[in-house]
Amino acid sequence: MTISSGTKLGRYEVRSKIGAGGMGEVYLAQDTKLDRKVALKILPADLAANQDRMRRFVQEAKAAAALNHPNIAHIYEIGESDGVNFIAMEFIDGVTLREKIHQERTELRKLLRYLQHAAEGLARAHAAGIVHRDLKPDNIMITRDGHAKILDFGLAKLIEQQPMPGGDSGEAATAVMPQHSTPGAIMGTVGYMSPEQAQGKTNEIDQRSDIFSFGCVLFEAVTGKKPFEGDSVVKSLHMIIYEPAPPIAELNPSAPADLQRIVRRCLAKDPDERYQSIKEVAIELKELRRELKGSGIDTTVTPPSKGETTGSTEGTGSQSLSPTTDTPSLSTKASSAEYVATGIKQHKLAVAISLVVVVAGITAFALYLRGRNSNAAINSIAVMPFVNESGKAEVEYLSDGMTETLITSLSQIPNLNVKARSSVFRYKGKETSPKTLGQELNVQAILNGRVAQRGDDLTLTLELVDVQTENVIWSEQYNRKQTDLVSLQSDIARDVSSKLKIKLSGADEQKLTRNYTQNANAYKLFLQGRFYANKRTPKDSRKAIDCFQQAVSIDPEYAIAYAGLAVSYTYLTIYGDEPAGETFPKAREFALKAIALDSTLAEPHITLGLLKFLSDHDFAGWERESQLALEANPNSTDAHRLNGFRFLFLGRFEEALAEVQRSLEIEPLSTAGNINYSYCLFYAGRIDESETQTRKAIELAPDFWLSHYYLYNVYRFKGNYAPAIEELAKSKDLRDETEAARLVRESFAKGGWQGFLHAVTVGQAPMKMSAYNMAGFYAETGDKDRAFAALNEAIDKSDQFIGFVKIDPFMKPLRDDPRFQQVVKRIGFPN
Repeated sequence: MTISSGTKLGRYEVRSKIGAGGMGEVYLAQDTKLDRKVALKILPADLAANQDRMRRFVQEAKAAAALNHPNIAHIYEIGESDGVNFIAMEFIDGVTLREKIHQERTELRKLLRYLQHAAEGLARAHAAGIVHRDLKPDNIMITRDGHAKILDFGLAKLIEQQPMPGGDSGEAATAVMPQHSTPGAIMGTVGYMSPEQAQGKTNEIDQRSDIFSFGCVLFEAVTGKKPFEGDSVVKSLHMIIYEPAPPIAELNPSAPADLQRIVRRCLAKDPDERYQSIKEVAIELKELRRELKGSGIDTTVTPPSKGETTGSTEGTGSQSLSPTTDTPSLSTKASSAEYVATGIKQHKLAVAISLVVVVAGITAFALYLRGRNSNAAINSIAVMPFVNESGKAEVEYLSDGMTETLITSLSQIPNLNVKARSSVFRYKGKETSPKTLGQELNVQAILNGRVAQRGDDLTLTLELVDVQTENVIWSEQYNRKQTDLVSLQSDIARDVSSKLKIKLSGADEQKLTRNYTQNANAYKLFLQGRFYANKRTPKDSRKAIDCFQQAVSIDPEYAIAYAGLAVSYTYLTIYGDEPAGETFPKAREFALKAIALDSTLAEPHITLGLLKFLSDHDFAGWERESQLALEANPNSTDAHRLNGFRFLFLGRFEEALAEVQRSLEIEPLSTAGNINYSYCLFYAGRIDESETQTRKAIELAPDFWLSHYYLYNVYRFKGNYAPAIEELAKSKDLRDETEAARLVRESFAKGGWQGFLHAVTVGQAPMKMSAYNMAGFYAETGDKDRAFAALNEAIDKSDQFIGFVKIDPFMKPLRDDPRFQQVVKRIGFPN
């Protein structure tokens, strides 16, 4: 269908046709509302009529439209007008990379710059979980001012299921489509497909498929020829799947030897043997460009020999260039062995002498490195709290949040021991030597960071330090706009993991660099929310809720922010006085929303498990949610801790201790984990051990009220009532209530423990005690009627302590009463 000039599609007025391809026709149009030029891709009617494919396409295109990067052409809108379906995209005034390579004969140094920038744009898309699937020189545009922009992210998936005559592979079907060179045409192209695409293995396609395609483009930029170009489609597919690419030196002897290594790794047949991140390729190209800049090497592209084709776009005016004969190697790396081998053949005697010197040097260097093993992967690291260089308290969330996000990301790497937040944040604001940190945290390396915010600009400086030698292994400064905060976190995680020399699978790479939102403002609000939520006080929980609410209003699909809302609402009751009847329904709503958006999150399952017990009195439901949380994240300390509580409430003490110990193995300095362990010891009858453990918890966090409350319980059980009263005065129920604390102390001073009990139970000491705690006091004074009334009130209010009733020594006087079994049944304990 051809659309004439002047036709209006919604707010777009068509000006002229600029191309056609597998996706349909492409038109230059004017956005009459925003007064800008756009490229309109008109979708073929047969594709648009397939509702299932359109639904998947719209979902893919929405994700692609969220990408915001200077090297990615932006998708503005997916629309429909008078039965015509179209995509409005950024119009790029420039030429394709194919034209730069084959017509303009651009020098190699510039081509590498274009490709480096394209790789950086590709890295942004991969971090968002988007694979291009049709990367080729025609889909990389070069603007008139020299910037590379990748076209058509995520759109290749629209045509992946077209039937192929004589075959059953959707991906292979795209391979035989005509290879037009229309800029931005969406089609699978034989010369740039990965082996997994060529074999129709659609389920195996991930970002590493794009890396193979990128290698094909890089090979063409260096040599002027495709790496896998047969005399037929079938021959080309066979070459892609089974045959190695020809050596670059055969086609362009002047090319730097390092390019052979980079291309070879991109073009590995096995995805696990390729670069696992396109960011690594971008870094390699950046370093190579620096070397080329000062080398004086001939960086022109060798033209194809007579009779060779240059792809679907023929060069017009390309000039014949003779390669230089004496080309110095730029490679000083061991992986450039093939270049060294070539030199040995040509200069045997000189090389033999040189080798003696080199071997001696290598031997000495190896002896020096033996103790450090610098080439070995680092398997333990502590990400230290980033320093807020601005000194402004209102942006402290940013330095803390970036630290915590990086810890979470690196923790996704298998076999890497990353110290938990609680372990490293106790060093915040302290000057501690790397060697001391290494000894105390038992790690090989530490990562230090400094964050500076000036207006809209953000600067992050990182240093990776070997704790044994205190030498800086790697350092980098990132200068970004705050709008790039989301991608910055992914870049940092990827860069740090590469410097740790850890080989990642494609799946691990995606976990490492995953972002839950593409909106920088939503992400900043999430960081603020988590900053407040970590304080676990009612006041800060309300601040956290406000931040999370703003985050999801900006990005309604921000799953982990909904999970933050869920847990913050539970904190209002667990750590405060908000009625569960008001907070728990909201917590449930947001937890279910988070799971609906992302079923892989552990946090909402943890919250739902707690609600299943406290609100629904459903032990079986609690167990199911606990297992789902642990499956989602086997290293979740909260999941292990709360699963331990489930065992504890059932009186299965060894299993409870094992679960909480597992949480402490992961996060040994967790305040909650340490006090939970003291609970388990206390209720298991190991009272002295519980006292020791509780004191340890108080040393870690002197202001955490729950630790003081449990030390009070230990002293009360032992009959040490004077220190028990003092610890109770430091707990939640008396904190910030000077008058109540005074009355409690006075009642104890006048009448001892019995005087205190009398004052509490008759209301002479106006304490805000929970219904469950009051039941314990009534039980001790023999007032069973009021004790059971208080227990039933605790059940109605979803009191967090109600699960202890079967194992609590202070409830022992009630267990022979028939009403006790009724209470147990109401709580939901299994028969």
